[in-house]
Amino acid sequence: MMPHFLDLASARAPGLRAILDEAHRRKAARAGWSKGQVDADAPMAGHVLAMIFEKPSTRTRFSFDMAARQLGGSSIVTSAGDMQLGRGEPVADTARVLSRMVDVIMLRSNVHQTLEALAAAASVPVVNGLTDISHPCQVLADIMTYEERSGRPVAGSCWSYLGDGNNMANSLIEAASVLGFDLRLGVPHGYDPDAAVMATACARGGAIDIVRSATAAVEGADVVVTDTWISMGQADSKEKLAAMMPFQVTEALMAKAGPEALFLHCLPAHRGEEVTADVIDGPRSLIWDEAENRLHVQKAILLWCLDRL
Repeated sequence: MMPHFLDLASARAPGLRAILDEAHRRKAARAGWSKGQVDADAPMAGHVLAMIFEKPSTRTRFSFDMAARQLGGSSIVTSAGDMQLGRGEPVADTARVLSRMVDVIMLRSNVHQTLEALAAAASVPVVNGLTDISHPCQVLADIMTYEERSGRPVAGSCWSYLGDGNNMANSLIEAASVLGFDLRLGVPHGYDPDAAVMATACARGGAIDIVRSATAAVEGADVVVTDTWISMGQADSKEKLAAMMPFQVTEALMAKAGPEALFLHCLPAHRGEEVTADVIDGPRSLIWDEAENRLHVQKAILLWCLDRL
């Protein structure tokens, strides 16, 4: 089967563990290097990554571009609006054309079905750079950041996610069920994560709970994660913001978590909404390490897709 990286469940535990281990190894090997220096083995030499963006991006765009460069490859970046894809060309036709010209395709899409259609027709690996359903690259960077700081594998740890049951929540659910860590999601009524993702993860044996109390969600947690309440493309909603406020991450709430609990946020952040400034800019916050680790995880994902791990 083509090694697409569409979600965390399909890669399964051995694949995810190999990606994480490679990300740790490559980051350590580059200590003290300039950012533009190519890795010693240049494993993507002669390979091209195509990146298609249907929505704006900072971390995904720069991390994948630099990932290809540091691995010795090259990249082509475009928005869907700059392609015939943005004028109604079938996704399958785009996939077949790009498969003749590049070695890997990364798509950041509004709709998960677009990603699935691209992968179904492509004859090269396709990577999920984000969809409305999942954000697997980000969650692997979160896990790498936890392992880096704690010095322990993620298995057996306890994570808390607070806020909207969005694509981040869905990918954390998949990760918890595959890699064996506990996950409590504190979400208000009406904003639950995807029911199918949750059901599949629980059937896999995942220790995952949805609770309606922020305090119950974070109690004793090793990691507290949140995300913006209003995702890109969504209209601001006074009702949604009001429902989310009890799940705002504050210093008082962090005090309920484990004594060495870490705070993560995939960014961009809205200080004063999903998290207070004293938390996100405080000593427990690892958001800048987390953002950097997108690069190292992306490198490992590309190598996994190219069967180089």
